[in-house]
Amino acid sequence: MKNVLSLLLVLFFSFLGFSQEEDVQRKEKALKASKNLTWEGNKNLSENNFVAAEVDYRKAIAKSPENAAAPYNLGNAYYNNATYSEAFGRFKEAGEAAATKADKHKAYHNMGNVFMQRKDYAKAVESYKEALRNNPKDEETRYNLALAKELLKKDEDKKDKNNDNKDDQDKQDKKDQNKDQDKEGDNKEGDQDKKDEGDEGDKGEDKKDENKEGDGDEKKEQNKKPQDGDKPQQQKPRPNQLSKQQVENLLRAMQNAEKQVQEKLDAKKVKGAKIKNEKDW
Repeated sequence: MKNVLSLLLVLFFSFLGFSQEEDVQRKEKALKASKNLTWEGNKNLSENNFVAAEVDYRKAIAKSPENAAAPYNLGNAYYNNATYSEAFGRFKEAGEAAATKADKHKAYHNMGNVFMQRKDYAKAVESYKEALRNNPKDEETRYNLALAKELLKKDEDKKDKNNDNKDDQDKQDKKDQNKDQDKEGDNKEGDQDKKDEGDEGDKGEDKKDENKEGDGDEKKEQNKKPQDGDKPQQQKPRPNQLSKQQVENLLRAMQNAEKQVQEKLDAKKVKGAKIKNEKDW
């Protein structure tokens, strides 16, 4: 029984080892085919046949995910055609597939270049730093990192200045708005004061008129209906107008004067009458 069990274990591990070896061979074969397709892609790209090169690179990537050169070269092809979004995706894929620090360095370096084209300097700085971690001696990457830092600083200074200017403008706008509101409030208060003065004046005039009308009404009522115990008020003569008594006295005086004149005339008639000398026959 023990011999049978031992035999089965030997067969199992032998099969497992054979499967693993077969899997390794299959991967090596796929990697080799992928590298051949990558070489074809490089050849087509050198002949300016971008479409054929793109097809070869895609086939190479599909054949073996371990071939970091295929996505890296395809990323370079996209980068040279200014298709930066596609280029970034392929460089990232190459960095994940890279088995050596040298390949990782190249992938992150080119990722930094894509961020520089996008003017995303903060991410470019991080990509160049990651590239230098894998190859600290690369002077080109070091130069690009310094340039990205300088551009990032300028960009941040510009944003800070714009924010300061915006804050100053906002403060000035708010200050002007407060001034306008204060001025508008003063104008409203002035208009209201004038209106109140006018209303008070109108009320005063109305009150005066009411008082006048009231006085007149009271006088009329008093003339019409004297109170008990009060003497009726005699209407005063107007200037250049004689009273009734004066008119009667004047008429009487005129009559007396006229009578006197008539008596004098009659007296003269008697004294001056001619005497007749004729005889009576």
